[in-house]
Amino acid sequence: MTHQRISRRARGALSVAVAAGVLAPVAAGAAPAVAAAPAVVCTSGKAGLAATLSKDITAALKGRKSTTALAVYDRTTNTRCALRATQKFDSASVVKVTVLATLLWDAKKTNRYLTQREISLATAMITKSDNNATSALWKQLGLTKIKGFLKAAGMTRTVPGTGGYWGLTQITADDEQRLLTLVTAKNTVLSDNARAFIQERMRKVVASQRWGVPAGAPKTATVELKNGWLSRSTHGWRVHSVGAFTGKGHDYLISVLTDDNKTMNDGVNTIQAVAKAVHKDLNPVAAKARTAVHQVPATPYEAVPATPEKSAREAVPASR
Repeated sequence: MTHQRISRRARGALSVAVAAGVLAPVAAGAAPAVAAAPAVVCTSGKAGLAATLSKDITAALKGRKSTTALAVYDRTTNTRCALRATQKFDSASVVKVTVLATLLWDAKKTNRYLTQREISLATAMITKSDNNATSALWKQLGLTKIKGFLKAAGMTRTVPGTGGYWGLTQITADDEQRLLTLVTAKNTVLSDNARAFIQERMRKVVASQRWGVPAGAPKTATVELKNGWLSRSTHGWRVHSVGAFTGKGHDYLISVLTDDNKTMNDGVNTIQAVAKAVHKDLNPVAAKARTAVHQVPATPYEAVPATPEKSAREAVPASR
């Protein structure tokens, strides 16, 4: 057997490399590199606003355990902010706005009015977050129509829950913003009457469920809102809040989705910290004038949809 000779210089270089750990992929005992957390990215037509929002939203999230996705759009200043905006989350009750939009979109296709039964179910579904009403409409529509609406709306990353588990629909902050945009501005997907119907119900959400993105909103803003929460064996509590703020010079949308919350309140607090920062920066005059803000209930309530692990529950307190 012959042995390939290695020059003295090559042997020396090899010894140095090994000693320095160059040839070892990970030095002994060293922890693997951790990917940097995504940053809040904002753009704006108003000088300085994007940087201020990025800084204040980042500060609001500092030290929080929640995995948070958000999207903000202010039409007045052409401002947008995003963080994990395409990451998917279990929808919980936030999907109920999609259900109502699908119902109205489908009715428009056949040029018919909603029945009194549908109106009653839709109203209970949004204003009280009624789970039974949602299940009835979800079953009536079926996955084909729901998917048809999602395609028409451009909500390309939203995936309807199967097996009747509408609360496990996969949603993104970006798609929720697309839906809010359709609800609040003239378009070819939803008729003006349909948009007015949805807006009216979202304005009349019961007091105990008016938590989340309204925190810190100017009193002069009209608030259209839908929230949801859900706990599962993995990723803890999902807690979400989406809303539109219009009228009296206001015209902006906020969607905040969270999971990995140890408690329900962790999610609520994270969402409200983000919302307060956004409202403050988009309404500097109101903030300086100490304008009264919308009052958020001390003990928020929201319906908990059914999952394969547990049946649906209504009006579960955040302190649970």
